[in-house]
Amino acid sequence: MSTLTKLTTGTAALVVAGPAMALDEVSFATNWVAEAEHGGFYQAVVDGTYEKYGLDVTIIPKGNQALLISGKAQFYMQGNLLGTFSAIEQGVPVMTVAAIFQKDPQVLMTHPEMGIKTFADIAKVPTVFIGDDLFVTGYQWMEQEYGFTEEQRKPYPYNLAGFLADENSANQGYLTSEPFAVEREGGFTPDVFLLYDAGYTTISTMIEGLTEYVTANPDVTKRFVEASIIGWYNYLYGDNTAANDTIKADNPDMTDDQIAYTIKQLKEQGLLESGVALEKGIGCFTADGVKGFYDKMVKAGVVEAGLDLSKGYTTQYVCNGVGMDLKQ
Repeated sequence: MSTLTKLTTGTAALVVAGPAMALDEVSFATNWVAEAEHGGFYQAVVDGTYEKYGLDVTIIPKGNQALLISGKAQFYMQGNLLGTFSAIEQGVPVMTVAAIFQKDPQVLMTHPEMGIKTFADIAKVPTVFIGDDLFVTGYQWMEQEYGFTEEQRKPYPYNLAGFLADENSANQGYLTSEPFAVEREGGFTPDVFLLYDAGYTTISTMIEGLTEYVTANPDVTKRFVEASIIGWYNYLYGDNTAANDTIKADNPDMTDDQIAYTIKQLKEQGLLESGVALEKGIGCFTADGVKGFYDKMVKAGVVEAGLDLSKGYTTQYVCNGVGMDLKQ
């Protein structure tokens, strides 16, 4: 199966009076290969939710923002707010319209025999494996906020050999991925510390569109956001078998064990349902939350001061409780 997969379903046709209405075509580029962290979007395709909302949605796995800029995708999965701030700095005309994850899933892991109890304690660990992307962003904040040093940091090559071999080390990871890999490859359960809980309070897995497109197509944007949110509730609390089958078809390396582990972490750690989302629904985010994280990144020297944050997002499509009844 190609990496560009057209997902369709005929089980939930749009019901209208008179002749059938044409569906609005929407392409959505994710930022990584198909996985359970994208499950709600796949769910909305296979169970007909997008179609009920008048949309014919194509998911493009492992896409990038360039697809958005070129018009080959109408929406893109932005990783976290640093992408939003960078776009504003560089004058890239994109806008975040929803935040599916309330918490960024970045973590640090340690060996259990080290007895690390708090995130602050990791600042005393001799070796911390950190990838280049996190080193120039989150690690700069960690240095200022907790006293981590450049001398501690060793580049993380995105395999766990160094961490598994060094019992006095810490390693960055994604909550739903690296801890699972450590259990399988290392035979032990690492201690895991979420950067969000330590104060790195960015939202994540955001839906982003070109500002021009969002402004010109508010109805399509609203329908895509709301159908995606419903897809996530159904994925977390309904029958997600067909969505998972599609994920595995799109990504042959994906396993049932990995999917089950991911869903467990999504629920237990409140990645989608915590903070404002508990009262106002999945996808919700606020101007205060954006500004709070921005101020931290300015203080840490990660982004420049004085940005007009309003250019990078709108909250008009979220925080209205869509889909919350499905949790019952």
